[in-house]
Formats: sequence, C-alpha cells, structure tokens
Amino acid sequence: MSVKAAGSQSTNTMKAMVLDAPGMALQQKRLPIPVPGPNQVRVRVSACGVCRTDLHVVDGDLPDIPSGIVPGHEVVGYIDQLGDGVSGFSKGERVGIPWLGHTCGVCPYCTSNQENLCDAPSFTGYTLNGGYAEYCVADAHYVFSLPEQYDDLHAAPLLCAGLIGYRSWAMVQDARHLGLYGFGAAAHVIAQVAIARGAKVYAFSRPGDSQAQAFAQELGACWVGDSDCLPPQALDAAIIFAPVGALVPQALRAVRKGATVVCAGIHMSEIPAFPYSILWEERQVRSVANLTRADGEAFMALAQDIAIETSVTRYDLVDANRALSDLREGRLSGAAVLVP
Repeated sequence: MSVKAAGSQSTNTMKAMVLDAPGMALQQKRLPIPVPGPNQVRVRVSACGVCRTDLHVVDGDLPDIPSGIVPGHEVVGYIDQLGDGVSGFSKGERVGIPWLGHTCGVCPYCTSNQENLCDAPSFTGYTLNGGYAEYCVADAHYVFSLPEQYDDLHAAPLLCAGLIGYRSWAMVQDARHLGLYGFGAAAHVIAQVAIARGAKVYAFSRPGDSQAQAFAQELGACWVGDSDCLPPQALDAAIIFAPVGALVPQALRAVRKGATVVCAGIHMSEIPAFPYSILWEERQVRSVANLTRADGEAFMALAQDIAIETSVTRYDLVDANRALSDLREGRLSGAAVLVP
C-alpha cells in the first residue's frame, strides 16, 4: 500500500517553488499537477530562466502579487497534454512560454495589433503560475516554437531576456552607435544581435563592475565603461536594462540630438529631475511594455539565423532562492536557469 501511495503522489502532484507573500523566500511545495483548460497546453518543464522581473515579483516591487504564485516566465519544456480547441501543436513538441500569458482579444489595443498593451492581460509567473515547477499550463496562443540549435538550458533566456531585448532593439535598430546600460541577461543577448546587424555597441555597467565589462568585451562591445561615464562617441540610441531611474538623465547626456533612450524594464526606480537641456533637440525617452506574438515569432526567426551564444549558469529548482540572490547581488554573467 505504501508503494502505491507514493506512486500515486508522484503521479498527481509536482514540485514547485512558491511565493507565499512578497518579500519572503520561495518555499518548495508539492502542488497538484495542473490540467489544461480549453485552448491551453500543459508543458513538462525542462528549464526556466531567472529574470530580473522575477526579482520584482519576489521582492514586491510590482503591485497586486497573488499569494501562492509560482514565479518564472522563461519556460522551456515539452507539451504533454493538449486542452480542447488547441491546434498547431502536438504532444512531445518543445515550446517556450514567455511573460505575456494571455490577452483579452477584444479591447482597443488587442484589436489594433497592440496586444502588449491589453487592458486585461495575464502574465506568466506573476498573475499565472509559471515555470519554477515541474509542470506549467499556458495559453496556446502565447506559446512559441524554439530554434532547434539551442538546447533547453540555452534556449530559456530567449523567452524574456531575448524577447524584451528584441522589442527594445527593434525601436532603435537603425542605430549605428548603440549604448546598453546594465550588461546582464538581456544586454548580452541583444548586443550580439546588434553587432551582427552592423552596430557598434557601447556597454555600461555599475561603476567598478569589471566582471560585467570584461563579459561585454568578450561579446564584441567596442567600448565598455562605468554607467556614470560618457562614451567617446555620441550615441545614436541607448537602451536601459538596469532598473535604475538615475540612468535616464545619464543616457540622455550620452546620446546625440534626435536620438532615443529606451527604458526596457517593467519596473524602474524613481527618475530624478534633470535639466530640460539634455532632453531638448528632439531627444526622446520611451518605455517598453511586454511583447506581442509577432515579436516572439520575429525574434525566434532571428535567433535561428544568428548564432546567439546565451551564457547561462545552471541551478537546481530547489536552489531558486540562491539564483535570485545571485542575480540581486550582481554575481551573474549572463542568465541563471533553473532545472527541475
């Protein structure tokens, strides 16, 4: 009887890292294996990237975080069950699950190809249980096929670091001199894309972070420096990946007239007051919100063509808190990835 009970438990429940309340450490728990509803797929998770947005969820920087949420939105896995109405996918197929998990489909934004701005969205690992678990369900409309040349571990950072980096870069893709502020997971992916498309990349890290600067040089940055320094060349555009509001005026000082500064994070600390003179001459500041399915399809096609080397550090699922701590304290080069 005891053997049968143990087998039943392993069949019907799964391990997951759960956030009981913002500001608390994740707890390993056993949860029921989810059942996909209509238009959903269930994925057996093989890898899940650890994103800075996960930190904003765990640390309580984002509003209205549900109790008992399972974080994680850079999910790679294999479909093992299809809900009613799903077409275009099959059991056993490898897929990725990104941050934007569901949209209403009827608001003015959804009906005008701006679903990233949906009035009633749901987000993987924030309002929907995510990939810090052995299984995850997802809306089949927001599941992407992945390029075959990336193994599960190295594909995981493509699902947010890559996608949000891509959406940010697409806004300024004509920039020949591109500044990247905060050289972490997203920057290390999009730097390779920009360089492959002929741009010169200028990498800015927190002052004194020689590890990040050396990493940027290895990936082909033409210049590296502290974030409080000006580059030797006026930039055509800058993308801020670090959630530091003080970098906005600093980036404005670094770009040429008519240039754009893109704020790529979902959360940023307060932007300090700055003189109008550094915004004048038609410089622009704009933000990035989420992604669209078209972004996902375009970026995965690009990742198929460009040999992006994602730098990853592997952690067991149970070590999710350590991975988050290493990210919070800047001890990572590239991306952390959890493996169930």
